Amino acid sequence: MSNALSNPGETCVTRRERPRATFTPPVDILETDQELVIHADMPGLKPDDIQLQFENGLLTVEGNVVDRYGDGTRLLHSEYGVGDFQRQFRISEVIDPDAISADYADGVLTVRLPKVAAAQPRRIAVQGG
Repeated sequence: MSNALSNPGETCVTRRERPRATFTPPVDILETDQELVIHADMPGLKPDDIQLQFENGLLTVEGNVVDRYGDGTRLLHSEYGVGDFQRQFRISEVIDPDAISADYADGVLTVRLPKVAAAQPRRIAVQGG
């Protein structure tokens, strides 16, 4: 992976103190000549449950997983928690912040971080003499 994206640490920080669990969603990060792509596993959410923010070179993904069973249900076994989640990535200047996009489908958040044109490789023609 290039230096265009880095994870400033595995420690989760919530904006507010709550007696709830905090999760760090697992991610895959891919790089092509044109962009970086982050795939974050976040099952059981709706797009409105996810907040994405880019400020001062820091991309923050955060949101909340709510109890999906409700009162009156006795949970016999659980491996998927309820609580807040957050993940942050330091983004270098080779990314065009105005072109960042995201979509959520099948429990996976996909964030596309296009590179600025100057950071993309280009072919240089060799002239004959």
